[in-house]
Amino acid sequence: MPVVTLAVDAMGGDHGLSVTVPAVAAMLSRHAHMHIILVGQPEPLADALSQASIADHPRITVQPASEVVAMDDPVAVALRQKKDSSMRVAINMVKEGRAQAAVSAGNTGALMAVSRFVLKTLPGVDRPAICTAIPTANGHCHMLDLGANVDSEPVHLLQFALMGQAVVRAVDGVEHPRVALLNIGEEDIKGNEQIKEAAGLLREAGDLNYVGFVEGNGIFAGEADVVVCDGFVGNVSLKTMEGVAKMIGNMLREEIKQSWLRKLCGLFALPVLIGLKKRMDPDHYNGASLVGLRGVVVKSHGGTSKEGFACALEVAQLEARRNVPSLISDALGQASTD
Repeated sequence: MPVVTLAVDAMGGDHGLSVTVPAVAAMLSRHAHMHIILVGQPEPLADALSQASIADHPRITVQPASEVVAMDDPVAVALRQKKDSSMRVAINMVKEGRAQAAVSAGNTGALMAVSRFVLKTLPGVDRPAICTAIPTANGHCHMLDLGANVDSEPVHLLQFALMGQAVVRAVDGVEHPRVALLNIGEEDIKGNEQIKEAAGLLREAGDLNYVGFVEGNGIFAGEADVVVCDGFVGNVSLKTMEGVAKMIGNMLREEIKQSWLRKLCGLFALPVLIGLKKRMDPDHYNGASLVGLRGVVVKSHGGTSKEGFACALEVAQLEARRNVPSLISDALGQASTD
C-alpha cells in the first residue's frame, strides 16, 4: 500500500495541540502507511510531541509556521495578513505536492477562503461546498452544502449533487447513490423557484441517480445517500441536528438522576445507552470535506475531541487514497458532455 502524507494544522481549533497531537499519535499506530506533516509553532509543538511520546517518530515531520488563525479572525486577516499561519502552510503543502491532503480544526470561513485561494477550484466548479456524513436509521448519508455558500443558483446545486455523488462512490463504495434535493415537501409543486429549477437540472443529468425531493425527516430515515441544499439551509439543518442530539443526551441524564429507581433502571439500560451514544456521537462523523478544490482539504469541528480529530484524519486519508478531486473532475466532465 502506498504511503499517504497528510498535512495537519496542529494549532487550529478550540483545543489546538492538546487534541491534534494525540489524534495523530493514534492514527499513526493504526496506519503503517501514513506520514504526517505537523504544521505549527515549533516550541509548543515540540513540547506536545514530547508529552505524547512521539517526538522522534519516523513518520512525523514538523513544518514550522509562525502564526495561528484564531477562531474569531476575520477571513481577510487569515487570507491577507497571516500568510505564515499553520493553516495556510498546511494547505501550501498540498499545492506543492508534499502532502495529499490537509486537515484543520480552525476557522471554517478562513479555511475555505485560504483553500480556494491557494488550491483553486476544479474545472467546471463555480463554488466549492462543505460535505459531511450524517447519521441515519440505516447508516449514514452525505449532505452538502453545509455553509460554504449562503446563496446558490440551481446550477450550483447540480454541481453539488455531482460532487456529492463522487464522494459517496469513493468513500462508501456505492456505485449509484440516491441523490435528493432537500425541500419542504416531496411533491413537485413544493418549494421555491430555485429548488424547482434545480430539480429539472438534476433530472436531466444523465449519470445522476436523482430520486426527487426529500424532507428533513427523510434525511434520518435514510431515503437518500446524497442530500443537496444551499449552504444557508444546510448549515441551519446541521446546527439543528447537533442541538437536538445534545438536548436528548442532556434530558436522558437528567431523567435518570431523578430517583434511585431511575438510576438503577439506567444502570440496566447502560449497554443500550452506550450503543445509542456511539451511533449519534458527532465525533464519529467528524470530518467535513471541502469538495470542488484541486486537492483534498478536510475540516474538523473546532471543539472536537482527539477521537473526533482522528476521524477527520481518517476521512482525509481515505479521500486522498481514492483521489476524490480527480473523481469529481471526471463526474463534472461527463455531465458537461451529456
